[in-house]
Amino acid sequence: MIEIDGSHGEGGGQILRTAVGLSCLFNKPFRIFNIRRGRKRPGLMPQHLTGVSAAKEITDAEVRGNSVGSTDLFFVPHSVKSGDFSFDTGTAGSTLLVLQTIVPSLMMLKNRSTITLKGGTHVPFSPSLHYIAGVFVPTIQRLGVRMTVRIELYGFYPKGGGTIRADIFPAETLKPLKSMRRGRVLRLTGCSAVGNLPLPIAERQRDIMIKKLESQEELSVAPEIMVMSVPAHGQGTFVYLQAESEDAVAGFSSLGERGKRAETVGEEAADEFLRYYGTGSSFDPHLADQIVLYLALCRDESVFTTSCITKHLMTNLWVIGLFHDFRCSVDGEIGKPGTITINGH
Repeated sequence: MIEIDGSHGEGGGQILRTAVGLSCLFNKPFRIFNIRRGRKRPGLMPQHLTGVSAAKEITDAEVRGNSVGSTDLFFVPHSVKSGDFSFDTGTAGSTLLVLQTIVPSLMMLKNRSTITLKGGTHVPFSPSLHYIAGVFVPTIQRLGVRMTVRIELYGFYPKGGGTIRADIFPAETLKPLKSMRRGRVLRLTGCSAVGNLPLPIAERQRDIMIKKLESQEELSVAPEIMVMSVPAHGQGTFVYLQAESEDAVAGFSSLGERGKRAETVGEEAADEFLRYYGTGSSFDPHLADQIVLYLALCRDESVFTTSCITKHLMTNLWVIGLFHDFRCSVDGEIGKPGTITINGH
């Protein structure tokens, strides 16, 4: 039984998600305690429970402590099975974080699985559907993981109610990845969207983002940002900016909220991109955190640069090491650009 201190490092829900995913993949039981101990509302939240419930269903796992607010969880998986599954967070909990919990085990099966998830699709503290579809999925496809994801209904905080579907296909052997340089930015694309709100809000978000990007003389690419009114359960706004370069793809998002100016939403995404762009690194911080689990499963060496080494990334590497033997070196300091080298087994 692997024992995990859930307050280690960054101390958030990613520790649980990574643990559940690798527990199912390697059929290794674990106990996690001090779950989200340092958070304002410690313990399991509905979206975490949905991830645990999803993993429980696909592995017929034995689980104890799976209730809202629980800070201690036992998880004992059995054989992973493919199929068509449907899960509902019941809140605005992130559907994409639930999906990321179960992808590692399902990708190693002999048959395709289809996952339907209901809840939040563009909500705080989680990747958006656009980021997963535009950055994460293309990157893991470079490793040999076949996956598609699409949206049927948008879900914003606090109502949620969105719906996404994902198909996860069998992967054979995972290929290593080397991405040391970003290269020249070839395209800047994205969208500014509203759900059940006036379209001019999206236009203001777009206009300020484009203005800020075009003010950078060193950028020779004109941004192409669509304005959209999207079908949603509840109200919300967001912007998404994707940078496609010679050797990398990166994504940057910002969400609207009550009392937040549309111009602020647009500026936030532009500023996030410009911080990334100024480093010359290949991967944005979110991709660096998300991809290391898959690179640790490759037999050969992978290496990449990231615009920011985060505590989140370091914590995720720590959790992976509890379940799987791999070597890793991090050249750089937390909060600064760096290089990550991973040798899987």
